[in-house]
Formats: sequence, structure tokens, C-alpha cells
Amino acid sequence: MIRITELRLPIDHAPEALEAGILKRLNIPAKDLISFEVFKRSYDARKNVALAFIYTVDLSVRNEEKILKQFSNDIHVRPSPDTSYHFVAKAPESIITGKALRPVVIGFGPCGIFAALVLAQMGFKPIVLERGKQVRERTQDTWGLWRKNILNPESNVQFGEGGAGTFSDGKLYSQIKDPKFYGRKVIQEFVKAGAPEEIRYVAKPHIGTFRLVGMVEKIRQQIIDLGGEIRFSQKGIGFDIQNDQIVGVKIEGHPDLPARHVVLALGHSARDTFAALHEAGVYMEAKPFSVGFRIEHPQSLIDKARLGPHAGNELIGAADYKLVHHAKNGRSVYSFCMCPGGTVVAAASEPNRVVTNGMSQYSRNERNANAGIVVGITPEDYPGGPLAGIEFQRTLESKAFELGGGNYEAPGQLVGDFLAGKASTEFGAVLPSYKPGVHLTNLADALPSYAIEAIREALPAFEKQIKGFSMKDAVLTGVETRTSSPLRITRGPNFQSLNIKGLYPAGEGAGYAGGILSAGVDGIKVAEAVALDYFESNHN
Repeated sequence: MIRITELRLPIDHAPEALEAGILKRLNIPAKDLISFEVFKRSYDARKNVALAFIYTVDLSVRNEEKILKQFSNDIHVRPSPDTSYHFVAKAPESIITGKALRPVVIGFGPCGIFAALVLAQMGFKPIVLERGKQVRERTQDTWGLWRKNILNPESNVQFGEGGAGTFSDGKLYSQIKDPKFYGRKVIQEFVKAGAPEEIRYVAKPHIGTFRLVGMVEKIRQQIIDLGGEIRFSQKGIGFDIQNDQIVGVKIEGHPDLPARHVVLALGHSARDTFAALHEAGVYMEAKPFSVGFRIEHPQSLIDKARLGPHAGNELIGAADYKLVHHAKNGRSVYSFCMCPGGTVVAAASEPNRVVTNGMSQYSRNERNANAGIVVGITPEDYPGGPLAGIEFQRTLESKAFELGGGNYEAPGQLVGDFLAGKASTEFGAVLPSYKPGVHLTNLADALPSYAIEAIREALPAFEKQIKGFSMKDAVLTGVETRTSSPLRITRGPNFQSLNIKGLYPAGEGAGYAGGILSAGVDGIKVAEAVALDYFESNHN
């Protein structure tokens, strides 16, 4: 097949214009075009006066070799790469007959889901341990915090089937290097589970929370149909390690589970499990992460600033943004997890703490846009070993609980008052979306002084890129602390822990991913490593 890139058409082009554009680009008659498929469709928001869709198209034609030779000097006409997924192994007979221990996956967020799915597709019949509940039960518990100020520490935005990504914008794009097209495998499995077909080709695909719920259930059933098990409400509380080899997992309220291949797809908030791993001697190290606030603007303001006369175009949808500012004090401030037409959500997983996150549905049609405005920090800011970042997070989350009034309301402040250094007393044109509610206060005490200083400098700087960004009525809500894991469970080239054989740190919690797509990709890579190790072990 042939791939054409940078094929530009007007935003409002007719459906048949794409085929016409292909024929014109290659200078061939219609009878020579056998078939074509859109691989990617994007647009350049920086050119907001003459927006056009930019296509990458894979196609089958007659006389393919002749055409490729004709365009040999054109970088935008090349052979299509093989983006199909190829399994690296098939489960050995010892797994099928029950003579060998099955692999165990701890955590059923995006990383754990894809690790378990690929292992199941290869015949390994994985056992998944998920401390939380099935996704629909979990959704009810999450609403308990949002609507009734009642937190369930084991069933919330962080814990349960689908992981933290379930209550998010459902973004399916990433900047990771993916030479083997594992991301394509993730996208294809999501479409198979009910995601809209367009996520195959739009430049910034997203799904939204409501659609993710049903998709997660379908993938779970596929794993079960292939011989896997999903054990909900089973929390790993300890690890049996002998001669630097994992041999079992200790489960709260259940018998120990023997295992020699354990995937740690924990997510970034499994703080008690991190502590158990540290106690068991598993090597880990502190890593940089970021802290800050959520900011809310009218989505119409963002649309106008980013899309100009094309704001409101249904083909483009709600506009997003990505911003960064390097402050004079040496700190970097950047937008994180921007959710167009979404809401700010309560994301705490421990009692008497407040954490914020962003979420949106597939339609992205809520009134406000929101994003994290966060400041990068390093282990030098929280010395004390690999678990010190967790205590740093807890201190900020406890302070936010206190500033919010001690009832899971979040502390908030208008941008104008934040820049002026005075407490807010009433909302203006922007009403916050966070539930259970926002308690107006002064956020100066919610973060370290260096972070407050950097954000105060960044907001007016962002105004130069997005007109209205520092509007006085925009709302800041605190605190955003779970941007990524505060530690890394370091692994080697074989994807196993540096010092414990059979332990496979994976995904966001282990410090190797940052979002649904990258976590899913990491889950696939680790599943392959587990499968290959079974054969190496058998041969040895």
C-alpha cells in the first residue's frame, strides 16, 4: 500500500473531495484507485484564518511499484508501514494444563487492562487483582463523594475497574515514541469494544467517561472469555520474595496467591502498596512530578482565542490548548490534562484530603474549559527517600481539605484575586464545576511559595497566547497533586525490577507512562516481556 501525507482540503469539503484529492495528488485516473483509508486527520490551529483538514491516507492502487518509483523524491508519498499487531508468543502447554503458575496482574487501569488482555490473547489466562470494584459500582461510590461528601477509600476516582483514566477526558494521544505501533493496537481494541470509529484517525482522539465505562466492561469480558480472571476488591498488601525472586502476593482478607510473574500496574495513587513494596526491599527511587491548581474559563473564550472565526465549527469541536512558561525563579509552569467542555472533579482517595482532576464527556459540551496549571518539582524539593514525594502530596492535600472547610469542598480563588494576593469572597462570570463545591479563600497557602510565585508569573504570560486567559473571574481550584507518580519502581531492559526477578513494574504508578494511551502501550510491552520470560525459563 501507499501512504500520502500532508494532503490538505478545506474544512467544509464534500466527502467525495478526499478521493478527488488523492487522484489529483498522484495524477492517476479513478479506475486505478482500488481503495483508501484515512490514517490520520488533523488541523493546524495556528492558522485560524484559513483552517484546513490535513490528511494522512493509506491506499491501494494499480501499478503501485511504478507510482512509488515516480514519486521516489517526494517525502509525502511513501510505502505504508505495517501497523498491525503481531503476538510474540503463545502460552506454553504448562499454562494450558495448569502445571505452571499463571501470570498475575495487579491493577485494572489502562496498563493492567492491556497487560491482561494481551496475555489472555496469547493464552496465558492471567489473574487480575483489583483493589476496587467493578466500574458501575465504582461509579456509584464516586458519585457518593461528588454528591454526598462521602469518600470510599477503596472505590473512587483513583481505585476501581478502569483506573483513574475512566474519570477523565478519555484522551487517546501521546508523545511517546511508538515504532512498533502498539498505540494502534490500543486504539483498535477500544474501537472493538465500542469506541467511535473516528478515534482511528482524528489527531487528538478522545472518548469521554460515559463511553469508557461500557468499553471497559467489554474488554473485561473478553479477558474472561479467553480464560483470564478478574478478582475485584482484592488488595495486595505484601509480597513473598525468596532469593530475589517473587513467589507470591499477600492479599488482604484472602489466601496468599502463588506467583512467579507479577505485573505491577498500580496507578499513581496506590500509596499503601508502594509502602509494602518498599518494605519488601523492591528497588525504587523518587522522581519529579508536578503540583498546582485547576483553572476554569468559559469554553467559548478558549474557542474564540484558538479558532477565531471557526469557533463553534462542529467538525472541529471544542478547542484545547497546551501552554508552558519558564518562570524567573527557575520553575516551569505548564497546562496539564486540558479538558475542553468538561468539569473539575473530586479525586481524593484518602480521608480528609482534597485532590482535583479534570473530566469531560465525549461531547465536550459543558460550559467551562478546565486544565491543570502545574509547577514542576524534583526530589530536591522533598528529600527523604523514595516515599518522600507521597508525604509531600499528602501534606498539600490535607492543607487543601482544611482550606476548603473540612468537608471535601475544594479551596478556590478568582484569578484576579490570586494575582492581587487577596482572598476571594464571591464568584463572578465563571461558576466552578467542582462537586461537592468550592469554598472561596486565599490559595497562597495551598502550595509552596515558589509554586505560587511561578503561577502568578505564568498566568499573565499565558494571556499573551490566549486572550482572556488571566481574566479576573476565571476560577482556580486546589489542589492538583496526582499529575504523575512521585516515584519510579525502576526496571531493567527485560522490564523486570532491578533487584526482584519476576516483578514487572508498569504504567503510571511505576513511573513509565502518563495517560491512557501510553499506559496501555506499556501494558502491552510488559505482557510481551512476561510471555517471553516463560519460554526462557522453560528452556533453562
